[in-house]
Amino acid sequence: MAGSITAYDTAAGKRYRVRYRKPDKSQTDKRGFKTKKEAQLFLASITVSKASGEYIDPQAARITVGVLGEAWLKTKKNLKPSSYHSLEVAWRVHVKPRWGTTQIGDIKPSAVEAWITEMSAGTAITARSRERRNTRGPRSATVVLRALGVLAGILDGAVRDRRIPKNPARGARNLPQKISKKQRRYLTDDEVIRLASATKNHTHATLVLVLAYCGIRWSEAVGLRVSDINQLRRRLHINRAAVEVDGNIEVGAPKTWEKRTVPYPAFLTKALETQCEGKPKNALVFSDASGNYLRRAKTDEDANSWFAKAIKAAGLERLTPHDLRHTAASLAISSGANVKAVQRMLGHKSASMTLDTYADLFDDDLDDVAARLHDRAGAAATNALQALEDIA
Repeated sequence: MAGSITAYDTAAGKRYRVRYRKPDKSQTDKRGFKTKKEAQLFLASITVSKASGEYIDPQAARITVGVLGEAWLKTKKNLKPSSYHSLEVAWRVHVKPRWGTTQIGDIKPSAVEAWITEMSAGTAITARSRERRNTRGPRSATVVLRALGVLAGILDGAVRDRRIPKNPARGARNLPQKISKKQRRYLTDDEVIRLASATKNHTHATLVLVLAYCGIRWSEAVGLRVSDINQLRRRLHINRAAVEVDGNIEVGAPKTWEKRTVPYPAFLTKALETQCEGKPKNALVFSDASGNYLRRAKTDEDANSWFAKAIKAAGLERLTPHDLRHTAASLAISSGANVKAVQRMLGHKSASMTLDTYADLFDDDLDDVAARLHDRAGAAATNALQALEDIA
């Protein structure tokens, strides 16, 4: 027997209860149907879902986001420290305060979209608002999308485990758009040299030049060890990244496509030899006076870091160490490097990613293409067109 339907009386009138057996043969029921037809349709849907293997136990959807979220976060421990930190903050600050006590079966797409709107406006409940700090102000698209991604990732697992039929956090129609308001900085060769000279420190000056002419990230540069430099072939082997997370240096391997070998120009040979001189192979190339990892230089308006001081001394507008990576891309492209070479230097996953990131730098290439085509066939094409005009 597929199940049974029985009527019962309530203060609001007659209602119907459906009793049925789950695939594991245990008995359960669902009550509250206002008409017998509604109850029959529900029982029919249960019968079909069991026969097709698509049955989902309503009890399984009673688990909360908080329980699943903690388990989901543990599965992300294998990520790079900085990536894990971003997910952990999004979970702790934004997702858990709003959804932690909510049963996953009760989450509606409309509620998720309302949450997106609230986060964008800065009115959503957060761990920080509960602590009465940072309670106002809209959240950036990056923060909102990351928080939504955490919730969606948790619910993706629930779908795979057949706790819910589909993910209510996917397909939102009011996603915020990422709009970068920061203008990317590209320094000229002269500006790079001025900045390096203004540091008045050999280690800092060499670091500036490596960042600006090799295109590696700050975390990759400060993670370099003496054994990572091939002075014979003038190569830097990018094997690790030393990322600062919550004041602590976390050392990890780069992503597969970021683990690479990068050439450095000959003028850096002597400077890098000096940096490595007398050091064991496992010593850091760039370190503080105690031989420890260099901390990321602050560049805020009131910053008093060596980098900020050098910027002012060089007479440059405010920039960040990451702008030196952009500068490396700009200098390489203007020197005639093709997109594949720039991709390998920067450690991008694909050439299309490099093109998307630095599309503005390849505009001059289009002019160069037109000029080369003119040199190749300009005279013949002009003569052919002139002949057609004469015929006309």
